[in-house]
Amino acid sequence: MEAPIKEAREQKLPASLSQLRQRLGQKAKQEPHFKFYSLYGLVMRRDTLEAAWAAVRRNHGAPGIDGVSIEMVEQSAAGVEGFLDEIQEALRSHSYKPGMVKRVYIPKANGKMRPLGIPTVRDRVVQTALLLILEPIFEADFEDCSYGFRPKRSAHQALAKIREHLGAGYREVYDADLRSYFDTIPHDKLLACLRMRITDRSVLKLIRQWLEAVVVDEDEDGRPTYRRSKQGTPQGGVISPLLANIYLHWFDRLFQRRDGPAHWANAKLVRYADDLVVLARYQSKRLISFIEDKLEGWLELEINQEKTRIVKLQEAGASLNFLGYTFRYDRDLFGRGHRYLNVLPAKQAVKRERAKLHEMTNHRRCYLPLPVLIDQLNRHLRGWQAYFSYGYPSQARKQIRKALLDRLTQHVNRRSQRRFRKPQDVSYYAYFKRCGLYYP
Repeated sequence: MEAPIKEAREQKLPASLSQLRQRLGQKAKQEPHFKFYSLYGLVMRRDTLEAAWAAVRRNHGAPGIDGVSIEMVEQSAAGVEGFLDEIQEALRSHSYKPGMVKRVYIPKANGKMRPLGIPTVRDRVVQTALLLILEPIFEADFEDCSYGFRPKRSAHQALAKIREHLGAGYREVYDADLRSYFDTIPHDKLLACLRMRITDRSVLKLIRQWLEAVVVDEDEDGRPTYRRSKQGTPQGGVISPLLANIYLHWFDRLFQRRDGPAHWANAKLVRYADDLVVLARYQSKRLISFIEDKLEGWLELEINQEKTRIVKLQEAGASLNFLGYTFRYDRDLFGRGHRYLNVLPAKQAVKRERAKLHEMTNHRRCYLPLPVLIDQLNRHLRGWQAYFSYGYPSQARKQIRKALLDRLTQHVNRRSQRRFRKPQDVSYYAYFKRCGLYYP
């Protein structure tokens, strides 16, 4: 979900488009109540569409329901230029209609399946083009407590802010879990949020069409089923993370207002997309009531009460899990009389990584030459270490290195009927390192 957005931001945009985005952001910042009324023409500009295509191409996404892949577009008779010509003309003539969305499922950490919606390549290009235009406008409005799916913001920054608040004494935490947030956003209320900044009817129509696109799924017998969305913004759509942030921004805004709990409770909000925590010195009934009334009553979302909890980190044994990390106060390592704030990869995150390594080295991959397998593992392990480099990850890394070494040793010893023989006087650890293995 996030990759196309990240690519759209990180690519070197044409100077004309970069300047346009800068002007839109400045206008939105200088005039907080200004409503943008002429954006549709900016979406179908050639430089916007070309930048959008470049972002979608670099993401290497799967084909949508029409089966058309990025490679097929490039190899077609008309090529990319013809593909963008068709999109531009469809937008210009207002004949553009989004295709159906392909429903796929990916496993979640708890063993359940997360539904994703895969739009066609054509729709992903148009969504990315609109994202490039809308993002600087809404970025001017978003609160500092929001970190997910935003340029120049990261999960590590959200973790650092929680660490800062805990260190300042805000150690009672309302850890909220929103049930199926992306799938339950009310369309009418979301569009009302958009109209606070946008009055361009053509842009709003585009967004409504994507929200209400037909989703193609399969029943238990593998037969296709068709359903038109009545709520939610499907995960997998390029524009979905921005829309999700726009909707929850209004919770952020109420929270930070002069009459909000940021002032009367001195509470601190940290949000990464739909993962949010509220930190305070004391979780009062009034504070809890505010959170739940605004999320469930005003925004019509559902709080999963089974997973939502109040964590009192000043109590022995208490811990907070957020974005794959655990926060807890442990006894001082040198035997002094105080406890320190430990921030480390969560047990479930380590367990998932071990399962991933098991999957990557299972018996079905025995046919892979060792250098090829190591290259695949290295790409994955560098990404894992880059994310789990915050706090104190040494023990987690040690567990991952051991699991990695065990799995690779098993792998080389089952590739043939005869036992694998490594060079004498060389450990498996050193041998795999010689082969180029990256140890996290």
